[in-house]
Amino acid sequence: MTFEGTMENIVLVFEAVGVAIIAIGGLIALVGGVRDFGHFERFFVDVRRGFGRPLILGLEVLVAADVIKTITVDPSLESVTVLGILVAVRIALSFSLDIEVDGMVPWRRAAMHAAAREAESDGAT
Repeated sequence: MTFEGTMENIVLVFEAVGVAIIAIGGLIALVGGVRDFGHFERFFVDVRRGFGRPLILGLEVLVAADVIKTITVDPSLESVTVLGILVAVRIALSFSLDIEVDGMVPWRRAAMHAAAREAESDGAT
C-alpha cells in the first residue's frame, strides 16, 4: 500500500469517527432528554445542550480529517483554499455552538470558574 493510500484510509477513519461522535452523541442527548419530555421547554433545552458538546467534538475531528487529507493526499492550492474555507466555517460554527451550549463566550467561562472557586474557598474558611 502506498503512503497516499494509507493516508486516505486514515482520513476515512477520522471522518467515520467524527460522524459517529455526532450521531451517537445526538442519540444519547435525545434519549437523555426523554425524561423531561412532559416539560417540552426543558426537554428542548436539555437535548440541545446535550447534543452541542458531541457536535462540537465531531466537528473538530472532521476538521482534523480535512487537514490530514489536504496535507498528505491532495496538497494543491485549490484544496488548501477549500480547507481554509471549511476550517473558517467550522470554527465559526463551533464558536457559536459553544456560546449556545454554555450561554457565554468561551473566555468568560474561565473567569466564571475562577470566581466560583474563589467563592467556594472563601465559604470553606
